[in-house]
Amino acid sequence: MIPPRKAFRTFLLLLFLARTGVALPGLALPGVAAAAYGAPQEEDALRMRAREAGIRPGVLPTGPLNAITDVEGVRVGHVTLVRGDSVRTGVTAVLPHGGNLYADKVPAGFSAANAFGKFAGSTQIRELGEIETPIVLTNTLSVAQGMEGVIDWTLRQAGNENVRSVNAVVGETNDGFLNDIRGRHVRSHDVVEAIVRAEAGPVTEGAVGAGTGTVSFGWKGGIGTSSRQLPAALGGWTVGVLVQTNYGGILQIDGVRVGEALGQFYLDRYVDRGDADGSVIVVVATNAPLSDRNLERLAHRALYGVPRSGSPATNGSGDYAVAFSTHEGVRRTPERRTPDADGPGTLLAEWPNDRMSPLFQAAMEASEEAIYNALFMATTTSGHRGTVQALPLQRVLDVMGR
Repeated sequence: MIPPRKAFRTFLLLLFLARTGVALPGLALPGVAAAAYGAPQEEDALRMRAREAGIRPGVLPTGPLNAITDVEGVRVGHVTLVRGDSVRTGVTAVLPHGGNLYADKVPAGFSAANAFGKFAGSTQIRELGEIETPIVLTNTLSVAQGMEGVIDWTLRQAGNENVRSVNAVVGETNDGFLNDIRGRHVRSHDVVEAIVRAEAGPVTEGAVGAGTGTVSFGWKGGIGTSSRQLPAALGGWTVGVLVQTNYGGILQIDGVRVGEALGQFYLDRYVDRGDADGSVIVVVATNAPLSDRNLERLAHRALYGVPRSGSPATNGSGDYAVAFSTHEGVRRTPERRTPDADGPGTLLAEWPNDRMSPLFQAAMEASEEAIYNALFMATTTSGHRGTVQALPLQRVLDVMGR
């Protein structure tokens, strides 16, 4: 017979092992599912977008593609760098339109929820309220190469022969676990290639482009996108979002505390799960005729989708959003201004403040779903310092079904 004190200690040990998923040789735990860390995952071929799995956050309908490219004119391009056992990185480029962006600037706004990171070009966006280049996303130590590529591409555009200043817009997240980030494998020509590859239509998601080496909530992160369409009575405008996810916290999906249910979350009292630092970049596009001031407000609201996924915006997280309008009536070029007596012209009519709230809702919903899509579409990845498992979709759906 086992003494009561020893039996109690054994019970506590079994409870701890069941809670953490740790197993000892020869010790089986009947009825206890394996913890997310190190557990076998379903085949990567079974990946699907959140909406395909029945997860539909928010109340607004999506655009036809449920992607940032539902905003007419927006283009997205990726370059994915996978080499040997340690290079897992890349570049993602977002173009507000397919013309000469320097000559045909778009109004823009910028927001930082927590600025532990680098977002090149953000100060000029805040000062002038416009974007004159593609928006490029890459890794932390490749921002300089990102800027070089954007500048190279811009200077080569016909009509820019006399350009002597370019505000390259480049954001980053740190992919240093899966990627040999110190090797700085992204080159300026990779950035140019991502820009040249950019196209309308469906957007590839998951472990691709700037999301190749990212990690979210301890699972594989990546690139995700989503969109929302306002009804005609509210303007009929489209809001599209693209995210680069590389942050942590306690994963929630459409209000369900999935991270806790799967036994993988920040501040787990049973197991040291490390920190939840990292970064997330949110790119917002709309065809609504917004001023740079209201685009900044829209960028703020898009960031509201990040805590809905379970992030507290930790000390070491760079949480940024940039928003732009593609509406030709608010382009920053002289021919699109209405002449007046006081100067070269004033911008054409803009969407009023008191009709912004539906756009705010759309940005928040699209941001939240884009984050889920990044997680749902990312595949298990091995790299520089180890392996990061894909989010176990069947287990997630089981939790949400319960």
